[in-house]
Amino acid sequence: HCYVNSCPHLGTPLETFPDLFLDRAGRRLLCSTHGARFLIETGYCVFGPCMGKSLAAVPVKVADGVIALAGQIPSPPEPRR
Repeated sequence: HCYVNSCPHLGTPLETFPDLFLDRAGRRLLCSTHGARFLIETGYCVFGPCMGKSLAAVPVKVADGVIALAGQIPSPPEPRR
């Protein structure tokens, strides 16, 4: 699964530290700005100020162990202010 690194709440990057995107349990993607949590499989927000919204999915393919774009990177959704 691949998503644009932009929270649908304010448009901020999800991680505080490079490459750290999961909550402590490793079960949800975490936005470090306000603690929103997203399902890894769908990008759907299940907790936080953007509950009910989703991360923008990026189409990818895996071939011979290499991850590559399978289409255009979508624009992130307009943040809710």
